[in-house]
Amino acid sequence: MSVHTFKANNPALKSFVEVSKDSDFPIQNLPFGIFSTDNAQDARVGIRIGDFVLDMSQLSELNFLGDLNFDHSVFYENILNPFIELGQTNWRATREKVSELLQVGSDLEQQKDSVLFPVANVTMHLPVKVGDYTDFYSSIEHATNLGKLFRPNAEALMPNWKHIPVGYHGRASSIVISGTEIHRPKGQIKPNPDEAPIFSPCKTLDFELEMAFIVGKATKLGDSVTVDTAEDHIFGMTVFNDWSARDIQKWEYVPLGPFLGKSFASSMSPWVVTLDALEPFRVASPKQDSEVLDYLKYTKKHNFNISLEVDFIPENGEATTISHSSFKYLYWNMAQQLTHHTVNGCNINVGDVCASGTISGKDENSYGSLIELTQGGKKMIPLKNGVERKFIQDNDTIVMRGFCQNDSVRIGFGEVSGKILPAK
Repeated sequence: MSVHTFKANNPALKSFVEVSKDSDFPIQNLPFGIFSTDNAQDARVGIRIGDFVLDMSQLSELNFLGDLNFDHSVFYENILNPFIELGQTNWRATREKVSELLQVGSDLEQQKDSVLFPVANVTMHLPVKVGDYTDFYSSIEHATNLGKLFRPNAEALMPNWKHIPVGYHGRASSIVISGTEIHRPKGQIKPNPDEAPIFSPCKTLDFELEMAFIVGKATKLGDSVTVDTAEDHIFGMTVFNDWSARDIQKWEYVPLGPFLGKSFASSMSPWVVTLDALEPFRVASPKQDSEVLDYLKYTKKHNFNISLEVDFIPENGEATTISHSSFKYLYWNMAQQLTHHTVNGCNINVGDVCASGTISGKDENSYGSLIELTQGGKKMIPLKNGVERKFIQDNDTIVMRGFCQNDSVRIGFGEVSGKILPAK
């Protein structure tokens, strides 16, 4: 696949905003988000550059966006959906324009104090209004690890797994922005297989290290997208933590799959990184078996080399990085996921969220969930200062990060964090 060239991706570009070398947000990134400075009522569109948020509404007020041929009122909205609906041509034009404005020597440099807000002084909000949420199960390593745990005397992978990108319809209402505190869920669990289930707070609370993409172009009911056109329908990506109540899930998931064990909360990072910004980091997906049907076959590179990390922070303790994984491990790529999602005529809408499923690698230190890292709770994970965990306890915090890096530039997503509070 020939790599697209975007002026905004030029590694030689320098911004008048000071950006550290290890920042996720150089001028070559420019992700979109929703921020506020005083209260939620003034939430609006921003673009991240270094440790600052660029106020897109203020750029419009100062007449810096005259080259953008659309209604700039979309930058005053408290969700990105209206901007995303303008289409890929306008996303790209906006990113290129902002790149020009942030470069050394730009006229904007003289008015930077009126358009740039320190990220430490703003509040971030969920970037899109999520209409629907689909969670896939696209890591062959994760699916194999769980299969061995749940079905030790049978094949690890179900017969359909290498034929279709398995997924389920999740709960859009409980997707929350990074930093939102989550109460431990309650439900039915069955601690003793020979006794009746009981009602209880979850005792084996877990995280799932995932990425998510945001749908940027709608389809009509009955229409489908193809593998070759799927990326035209993707606005960008975020880091995603699909919290999981393993004991609730274990009792409920047969025969219809996840329900209360998943629907209590999923956490999303605030900055949406465009596929254009990720272009230099395209890689081939893992080789798939020839049994894949024609509509899922592809010839282009639809995966990205995104490094992923998980930190576990116990109550009053220090952070320990317990997982190093990569988005490039996914067996089923985003183009295949969206193609399969719509092949039956299911319509998609701008703002819909599709998550990857837990992303695990072959090595134990690359597993993307505690159930894998602890072998189903059979062993402890050592943390700093002598602390150990099997699963998440009350007042523990999980932090996930994602970034791409080469010799020229680092493009990152920031982090998604969440603290677990006691059950209500």
